[in-house]
Amino acid sequence: MCIDDPCYHSVVPVLALVLLFGLIVAPLTAYAQQAQRVSRVGVLWHGAAPPASPRMESFREGLREAGYVEGQNVVIELRYATDVERLRELAAELVQARVGVIASYGDLGPRAAQRATTEVPIVAVADDFVGSGLAPSLGRPGGNTTGVTILSPELSAKRLALLKELRPRLSRVAVIWDPATPSQRKFTEDAARALRIELLVLEVRSRADLARVFDRARRERVEAFNVLASPLLSSLQSDILDRVTNLRLPAIFQWKEHAEAGGLISYGPSLAAMWQQSAHVVAKVLKGAKPGELPVEQPAKFELVVNRKTAKLLGLTIPNSLLVQATEIIE
Repeated sequence: MCIDDPCYHSVVPVLALVLLFGLIVAPLTAYAQQAQRVSRVGVLWHGAAPPASPRMESFREGLREAGYVEGQNVVIELRYATDVERLRELAAELVQARVGVIASYGDLGPRAAQRATTEVPIVAVADDFVGSGLAPSLGRPGGNTTGVTILSPELSAKRLALLKELRPRLSRVAVIWDPATPSQRKFTEDAARALRIELLVLEVRSRADLARVFDRARRERVEAFNVLASPLLSSLQSDILDRVTNLRLPAIFQWKEHAEAGGLISYGPSLAAMWQQSAHVVAKVLKGAKPGELPVEQPAKFELVVNRKTAKLLGLTIPNSLLVQATEIIE
């Protein structure tokens, strides 16, 4: 085409406009696509405060490993409460916020999420997945819920046996128990009968119960504490440790972090690994997996941590049978 051709002069402005339009629209289209790829994840926590370290850090790390980075392609909506009705309201709030999945921990939080929705996928980390009624089976949970089971009922019984190994003449143990996790009590009572240990079950529903509970433990002359697992009791960790220390009695906990904070012994899964593992399951759901078809996972490893510094303060000698089993000894 000759540049003197009138058609040439009419086509050039049109081409220029097309190119300019493309330069404007392309970034907007890319931005819109990026915005559409941002996933929203709800975290529902049954506790008096946000989840203590290393929980959320490990959760974010697990999401990063699966390609979800907060602030880039995923938004995390954290909600927490101790009151049951408030927890249910927060679950409904997450549903209304159109999160792609709700991650919840313990038995009570996931049940509140299930009550709020049958459509939004739920990834639960529960003390007793089947016993709490979250799913009919671990292999094929069905419905909109899957996740990770901590096996807390079995572990609470094992911790009682470890206390007996520590003090063979042990006969009376106080169990700090959150009634939101009922199956743990049954397994612990079964283990106590087998070990010929008398239990004093002390129910804790809030921080306000602690003074009464520990006063009764002192009056009843218990010889040790078995602190069962729940998000609520974890949120009260500092207060529980202080009160146990004041009574100068041995106590066993579930999480390594309790022993690191001054508890005598802990036995259970890695807390960081559990939250990281739950984030991996969340990522599978975000990528399209159906929660009802994802088998409920179990912990990959368990940790026995012994705090010898605390043992010295209590005037206790840790038997070699426990030390050789320990994955970590705090001097």
